[in-house]
Amino acid sequence: MFSNSFIPDMRFGAGSFSETAAAAAVLGDIDRALVVMDSFLAASGLANRLIDDLRAHGITAALFADFAGEPKLPHLQAATRAAKGAQQVIGVGGGSAMDIAKITACCAASGQDPMFYALAANPLPKNPLRKILVPTTAGTGAEMSATSIFAGDEGKKLWIWGPETKADLVILDPALTVSLPPHLTAWCGMDAFIHAFEAATNRNTHAGVQLYAYEAMRLVAGALETAVKAPGNLDARGKVLLGSCYAGIAVDNCGTAIAHNISHALAGLAPIRHGLATALGFEATLPWLVAAPTAELDAAAKAIGLASAQELPGFTSDLMDRCDIRRALPVAFDAVSPDELANEMGAMENRPMRRATARDVVDGDLVRFAEVIMSLPKTA
Repeated sequence: MFSNSFIPDMRFGAGSFSETAAAAAVLGDIDRALVVMDSFLAASGLANRLIDDLRAHGITAALFADFAGEPKLPHLQAATRAAKGAQQVIGVGGGSAMDIAKITACCAASGQDPMFYALAANPLPKNPLRKILVPTTAGTGAEMSATSIFAGDEGKKLWIWGPETKADLVILDPALTVSLPPHLTAWCGMDAFIHAFEAATNRNTHAGVQLYAYEAMRLVAGALETAVKAPGNLDARGKVLLGSCYAGIAVDNCGTAIAHNISHALAGLAPIRHGLATALGFEATLPWLVAAPTAELDAAAKAIGLASAQELPGFTSDLMDRCDIRRALPVAFDAVSPDELANEMGAMENRPMRRATARDVVDGDLVRFAEVIMSLPKTA
């Protein structure tokens, strides 16, 4: 027996971003909106274009773009203040912009601080602001997920979960991903692949998500190298973007596992891009995982044309090689010890990912994984 959470309305196609303002106007009786977009995208002129389009449809929009990197508590608090009086939030960008938009839509409706909802401490408001999410990277799947991630006061990764955070409409425009640099395209794409893999193989998996997870794996594995090496190829970009979306649906229902445990732990110790951290954690743990094969691991391998789960480590390393992913940590990790990483992997906020892993993860495993990760070179 299983059940799937609801999937937001979705529009896909090159150029579909131009429909955002018209879609906003029909989502409800609104005259004010907040656009959440990172500063780099906003400086490109994309924010002005959207705000002008919204004005043409009778909607006055404010812009919140005062953030970079992964969301932090002060970003959420500032965005919530900026949303005062708005009836709708439009998040455009990577996972950070979308997570900020999702949390803001809840906190602006209730007047509560984001920490009130962190780690499901309290139920989310039942009347959040309406939300449109437009991903410009292809990796997080945040546009489809009921989970939002941010860093609290101490820099530790926290999460807010609930269907109230989910989008009313998702717009997938592959043309918006073309400007993403090759290394970010590769890291984000690996994140999407790993989302799908972990959702399809962890202890929570079921047939209702494997449909999406397997197709996500096929789409990303088949198109990521082209998207990295031929950035203007809209067909490849579209496949990776759609794969990321499908992986987001899978994760929304079944969660992740040990690779994301490591990724979240790394981010709690020093700044690192989520996709890179997840790819490093995945490659480091995959041989251990497939040493205790399950029917789900074998099925995931067969979904991408492999004979069995035993071929997954080689396939993954080859994909990372073809996408020019360097196995290295930022230099900030010079000061981090394997014991610190192992302790962070065992922290309360990271335990759900540990428990969901298909194979039991004992404390000794955490230490061994941490030693492998921290032995990687550190680069600026």
